[in-house]
Amino acid sequence: MFGFGMEHEGLAFWLPLIWAGLIAVAVAMYVIVDGFDLGVGILFKAAGSENWRDRMMFSVAPIWDGNETWLILGGGGLFAVFHIAYAVLMPALYVPIILMLIALIFRGVAFEFRFKAERSKFLWDNAFFFGSLLATFFQGMVLGAFVQGFPTDGRQFTGGTLDFLTPFSVLTGISLICGYGLLGATWCVMKTTGELEIWARRMAVRFLLATVLAMAIVSVWVPFLGRQIETRWFTWPNIAFLAPIPLVTAYVAYRLFRDLEEGRHVRPFFLAISLFLLGYLGLGVSLFPFIVPPSLTIWDTANTVHSQLFALVGFAIVLPITFAYTAYAYYVFRGKVAEEISGGGYGYH
Repeated sequence: MFGFGMEHEGLAFWLPLIWAGLIAVAVAMYVIVDGFDLGVGILFKAAGSENWRDRMMFSVAPIWDGNETWLILGGGGLFAVFHIAYAVLMPALYVPIILMLIALIFRGVAFEFRFKAERSKFLWDNAFFFGSLLATFFQGMVLGAFVQGFPTDGRQFTGGTLDFLTPFSVLTGISLICGYGLLGATWCVMKTTGELEIWARRMAVRFLLATVLAMAIVSVWVPFLGRQIETRWFTWPNIAFLAPIPLVTAYVAYRLFRDLEEGRHVRPFFLAISLFLLGYLGLGVSLFPFIVPPSLTIWDTANTVHSQLFALVGFAIVLPITFAYTAYAYYVFRGKVAEEISGGGYGYH
């Protein structure tokens, strides 16, 4: 259909770039929309009353299960297009990924059963909290292991089952808990009223300080993980082009703190999202074009051109539908959750 020669070579170069961008968007969307969802769970046990916990759950009840669609899109895209990378990454990350999925299952079950339970509600409260906390921690460990890189021989993973478990991956696990806690707290500021909103605002300030500290430690540590990362950030003229990323990040963190102190409702949530996206951009700059750091690039691991085009047709259909559904769901359930929930809250669930 497209012929061969230079045209085919052009597609072989550009299609992996397009697919890397699409998968990056899907993962970023998952981090944003499921991040505040998991963040609400992280805050759950600290909430002061059952009414607060009910309202926190009702704030995410209409949209929580759709949020994980983005994780499926990202993972499915990786499997379909970068199958070699998938084959290397999965053996390296089996343990944290399986533990993350188990935690998400427990969390999902707790979410549904808590609405029906009476005497056993405290059990489902604990399951929701620990499921959210552990799912977040293992996601952070996956991120840390990915940034550290994987030992390979050709196109095979040659490391051990527990190679992912390092001080750096533990740090990124804790850092993601702080970050998701910030997203969850700013979501509650935007979606709740009264004493719960005031409490969420205090928690947001605390999680913001913890997140900024965690980002600073990770940012200092990352260049020591590989010579290519150090070169990317600290050689001229790269340092001039990339300096705006940490500077803008610092400004966004300051603006978020001021907005929380000034009593703003909506903007803190979007500033928290911006903080995440800036961190995501920084990691992308550090690692691109490697999809299996530090040895395999997106071009090394991409499927055939025709397979990528075939998958792109499906993705081009599914992605706009997913965006549209997500936007519509958030539009329908916009506004704040009522302080007194009538009818058991089933209008939210």
